[in-house]
Amino acid sequence: MKRPDVGESTGNGDRVRLSPHGQTGGFRGRFLGLAAVAALTAVAVATTFLPGPNEVQAQAADHGPADELNIGYFANLTHAPALIAQSQGILQDHLGEDGTKVESQIFNAGPAAVEALNSGAIDAAYLGPNPALNSYLSSHGDSLNVVSGVAYGGASLVVSKKITQPEELAGSNLASPQFGGTQDVALRNYLKDLDLKQDATVTPSSNGTVAQLFGRGEIDGAWLPEPYASLLVEKNGGHRLVNEAELWPEGKFPTTVLVVSKEFMASHPQTVQKLVDANTEAIDWLNQANEKQKLAAVQKALVEANGSSFDESVIAEALEQVHFSQDPLPETYQSLVDHALAVGVGTGGNADGLVDTRFLEQQEK
Repeated sequence: MKRPDVGESTGNGDRVRLSPHGQTGGFRGRFLGLAAVAALTAVAVATTFLPGPNEVQAQAADHGPADELNIGYFANLTHAPALIAQSQGILQDHLGEDGTKVESQIFNAGPAAVEALNSGAIDAAYLGPNPALNSYLSSHGDSLNVVSGVAYGGASLVVSKKITQPEELAGSNLASPQFGGTQDVALRNYLKDLDLKQDATVTPSSNGTVAQLFGRGEIDGAWLPEPYASLLVEKNGGHRLVNEAELWPEGKFPTTVLVVSKEFMASHPQTVQKLVDANTEAIDWLNQANEKQKLAAVQKALVEANGSSFDESVIAEALEQVHFSQDPLPETYQSLVDHALAVGVGTGGNADGLVDTRFLEQQEK
């Protein structure tokens, strides 16, 4: 499949108690820092998780390239590197060198993708960091690792125009993509920190139905990834009350990461390297493409993945909110763990060891 050259023109509704108080070059430019993190991580993992002899043998078993890689991702703009890698044949080109076949599956939210990963239905997934953390901590580090960053930014709380201040969220009915997902935790943590005396209802609802609920006035707003946040703004009369980038240092928080099951990593490290390489190539393509070309390619990939896409104005607005980078932003994960624990979602613990940088480091050699 021919890829466009850069520059070429192409086209449990839960009630939350509000307490009284409440571009790129990312990874490559910070390689030494991440290498240090990786070294410290290795020590933490070695001293925290001590596998038995059988586990050591299983982890050491390299069975060569996999016959097949089953991968999951979402039809979200924050998953654009996965969409582009699939649509333009980048992933199959890399894996096909070893005769590995690619099978993909579309998910709506991270917890469902993690369930599929843990059951062995898929081997790797693009998802938000919170479900990855929940799986990693609840399995005592045995389930998966983050092997690369994908995107940061690109999540917002969009509300109706009758809500102009955070305090006016009192008594509101809000939505998130799925209970325990990255945006769900972000919303619940934000509400927890507000100085409000009333309740707000958080109702998990699929991305595809939120616009309908919002348009009918059944919800007052939603914390969503792109392009769904921009859809509410551009087509449903909403406005961004909170851009999550405003809540993080330098506006950097992981929205999408690439994870692989530990069993698959141990058995097929060469395939995992090819997967990480394909992800990096797709990120580089997105960051080097001109606006028209990027817009057309993302539109095409969304149609292929989802059967439909969004108006150009929605995609253009969404692309302004998202940054694509293979930097996994390892310094952010403990904060995410603490946020989830504070709102009663997931398992608390130490996030050290979640990120495995060896495949990214191999690209630097």
